[in-house]
Amino acid sequence: MTGSDAGGTTIQEDCSVTERPISVLIVDDSALMRNLVSRVFDSAPGFRVAGTAMNGQFALKKIEQLAPDLIILDLEMPEMNGLEFLLERQRRGITIPVIILSSIAEKGARVTMEALSLGASDFVLKPGGATSAYDMKDAAAELVELARIYGRPPMQEASRTRPPDIEYFPEVEEGSRVPAAPVQRPAVRVKSPPPLRGPGPIEVVAIGISTGGPNALRQLLPKLDEDFSPPVLVVQHMPAGFTGEFAESLDRICALDVREAKDGDVIQSGRVLIAPGDAHMWVEAKPLAHIVRLSDDPPVSGHRPSVDVLFGSVARVYGNRCLAVIMTGMGRDGATQIGSIYREGGTTLAQDETSCVVFGMPRAAIEAGVVSSVVSLSEMADAIKRLSREHPPA
Repeated sequence: MTGSDAGGTTIQEDCSVTERPISVLIVDDSALMRNLVSRVFDSAPGFRVAGTAMNGQFALKKIEQLAPDLIILDLEMPEMNGLEFLLERQRRGITIPVIILSSIAEKGARVTMEALSLGASDFVLKPGGATSAYDMKDAAAELVELARIYGRPPMQEASRTRPPDIEYFPEVEEGSRVPAAPVQRPAVRVKSPPPLRGPGPIEVVAIGISTGGPNALRQLLPKLDEDFSPPVLVVQHMPAGFTGEFAESLDRICALDVREAKDGDVIQSGRVLIAPGDAHMWVEAKPLAHIVRLSDDPPVSGHRPSVDVLFGSVARVYGNRCLAVIMTGMGRDGATQIGSIYREGGTTLAQDETSCVVFGMPRAAIEAGVVSSVVSLSEMADAIKRLSREHPPA
């Protein structure tokens, strides 16, 4: 569960209904929940309930019979629970996307993170989740959003006619430090004012990410070596109570020290700080060090934590001495303030369309003309390391 994006205004744009209905298999030991979720998809255009199953064992049989496009999976079930099902799914080479829907997620975020590490695509809380306002209507809307995203066939890798290290840029105004060249997909052509100065030494890396983020970060962050110098700050749209376990799950597979940020944490080399769910994170300059601050101020760009809040503070404190990365996610969070970093002379990267689960956030930044380079997820870590070597901290 990586959060619905601001106002839902980009859902149809990013997640259009396919001509053939997306077929869904619902796996839950509760007959009531199977019925409720079935009704959600029966009433949603572009979906078809292929079938239901009461546990993982029955689900495996139904997969062979029904070949669904998507699986909605409970975690706490008798005989074969959700984690056991995901392990067996891996063993059999089943690649059908899985969205976790379970009340155990709010009580045991560790189990949810384990499910993601076993190949689940995303998760949604059942009604009665972290806030009293979270009801079946909220869960249904989010579930349908994610099902439209993950139930579609994945994009095919575009054939490369140029070397993999060629960078792609939107059109920019003459005199900018970024050369004009096409992006990897048709984009609105803009003319961006040139940065105030050239890029300086990279003293911090700031990452903004949403839908599809947990698995993308699991691919990206372990590739940063223990000698990677710049500290890393991450805003991942995720509910309160999950980011601590998410940080711990990343820390187990990363050379860097990954932790959920606490108010006043020092920003230092070798450390990755992840904004807590439901708290904004920004940077404050102190005489001896830079620290992160947290707040429960109102959502910005439809989110708390907001990528725009982090990026805006990074632009103010670091100016051109930073690297900002905007990655997979719906909506526009981060697209405004990554422009502030770009105009200050900082380096800005966006994940490419082919490797994004949802291209909304990167596309908004690219089309605003404030992205230095568009990079695939598989090459993102190398690009970050290369730029940090080319512009080492003072």
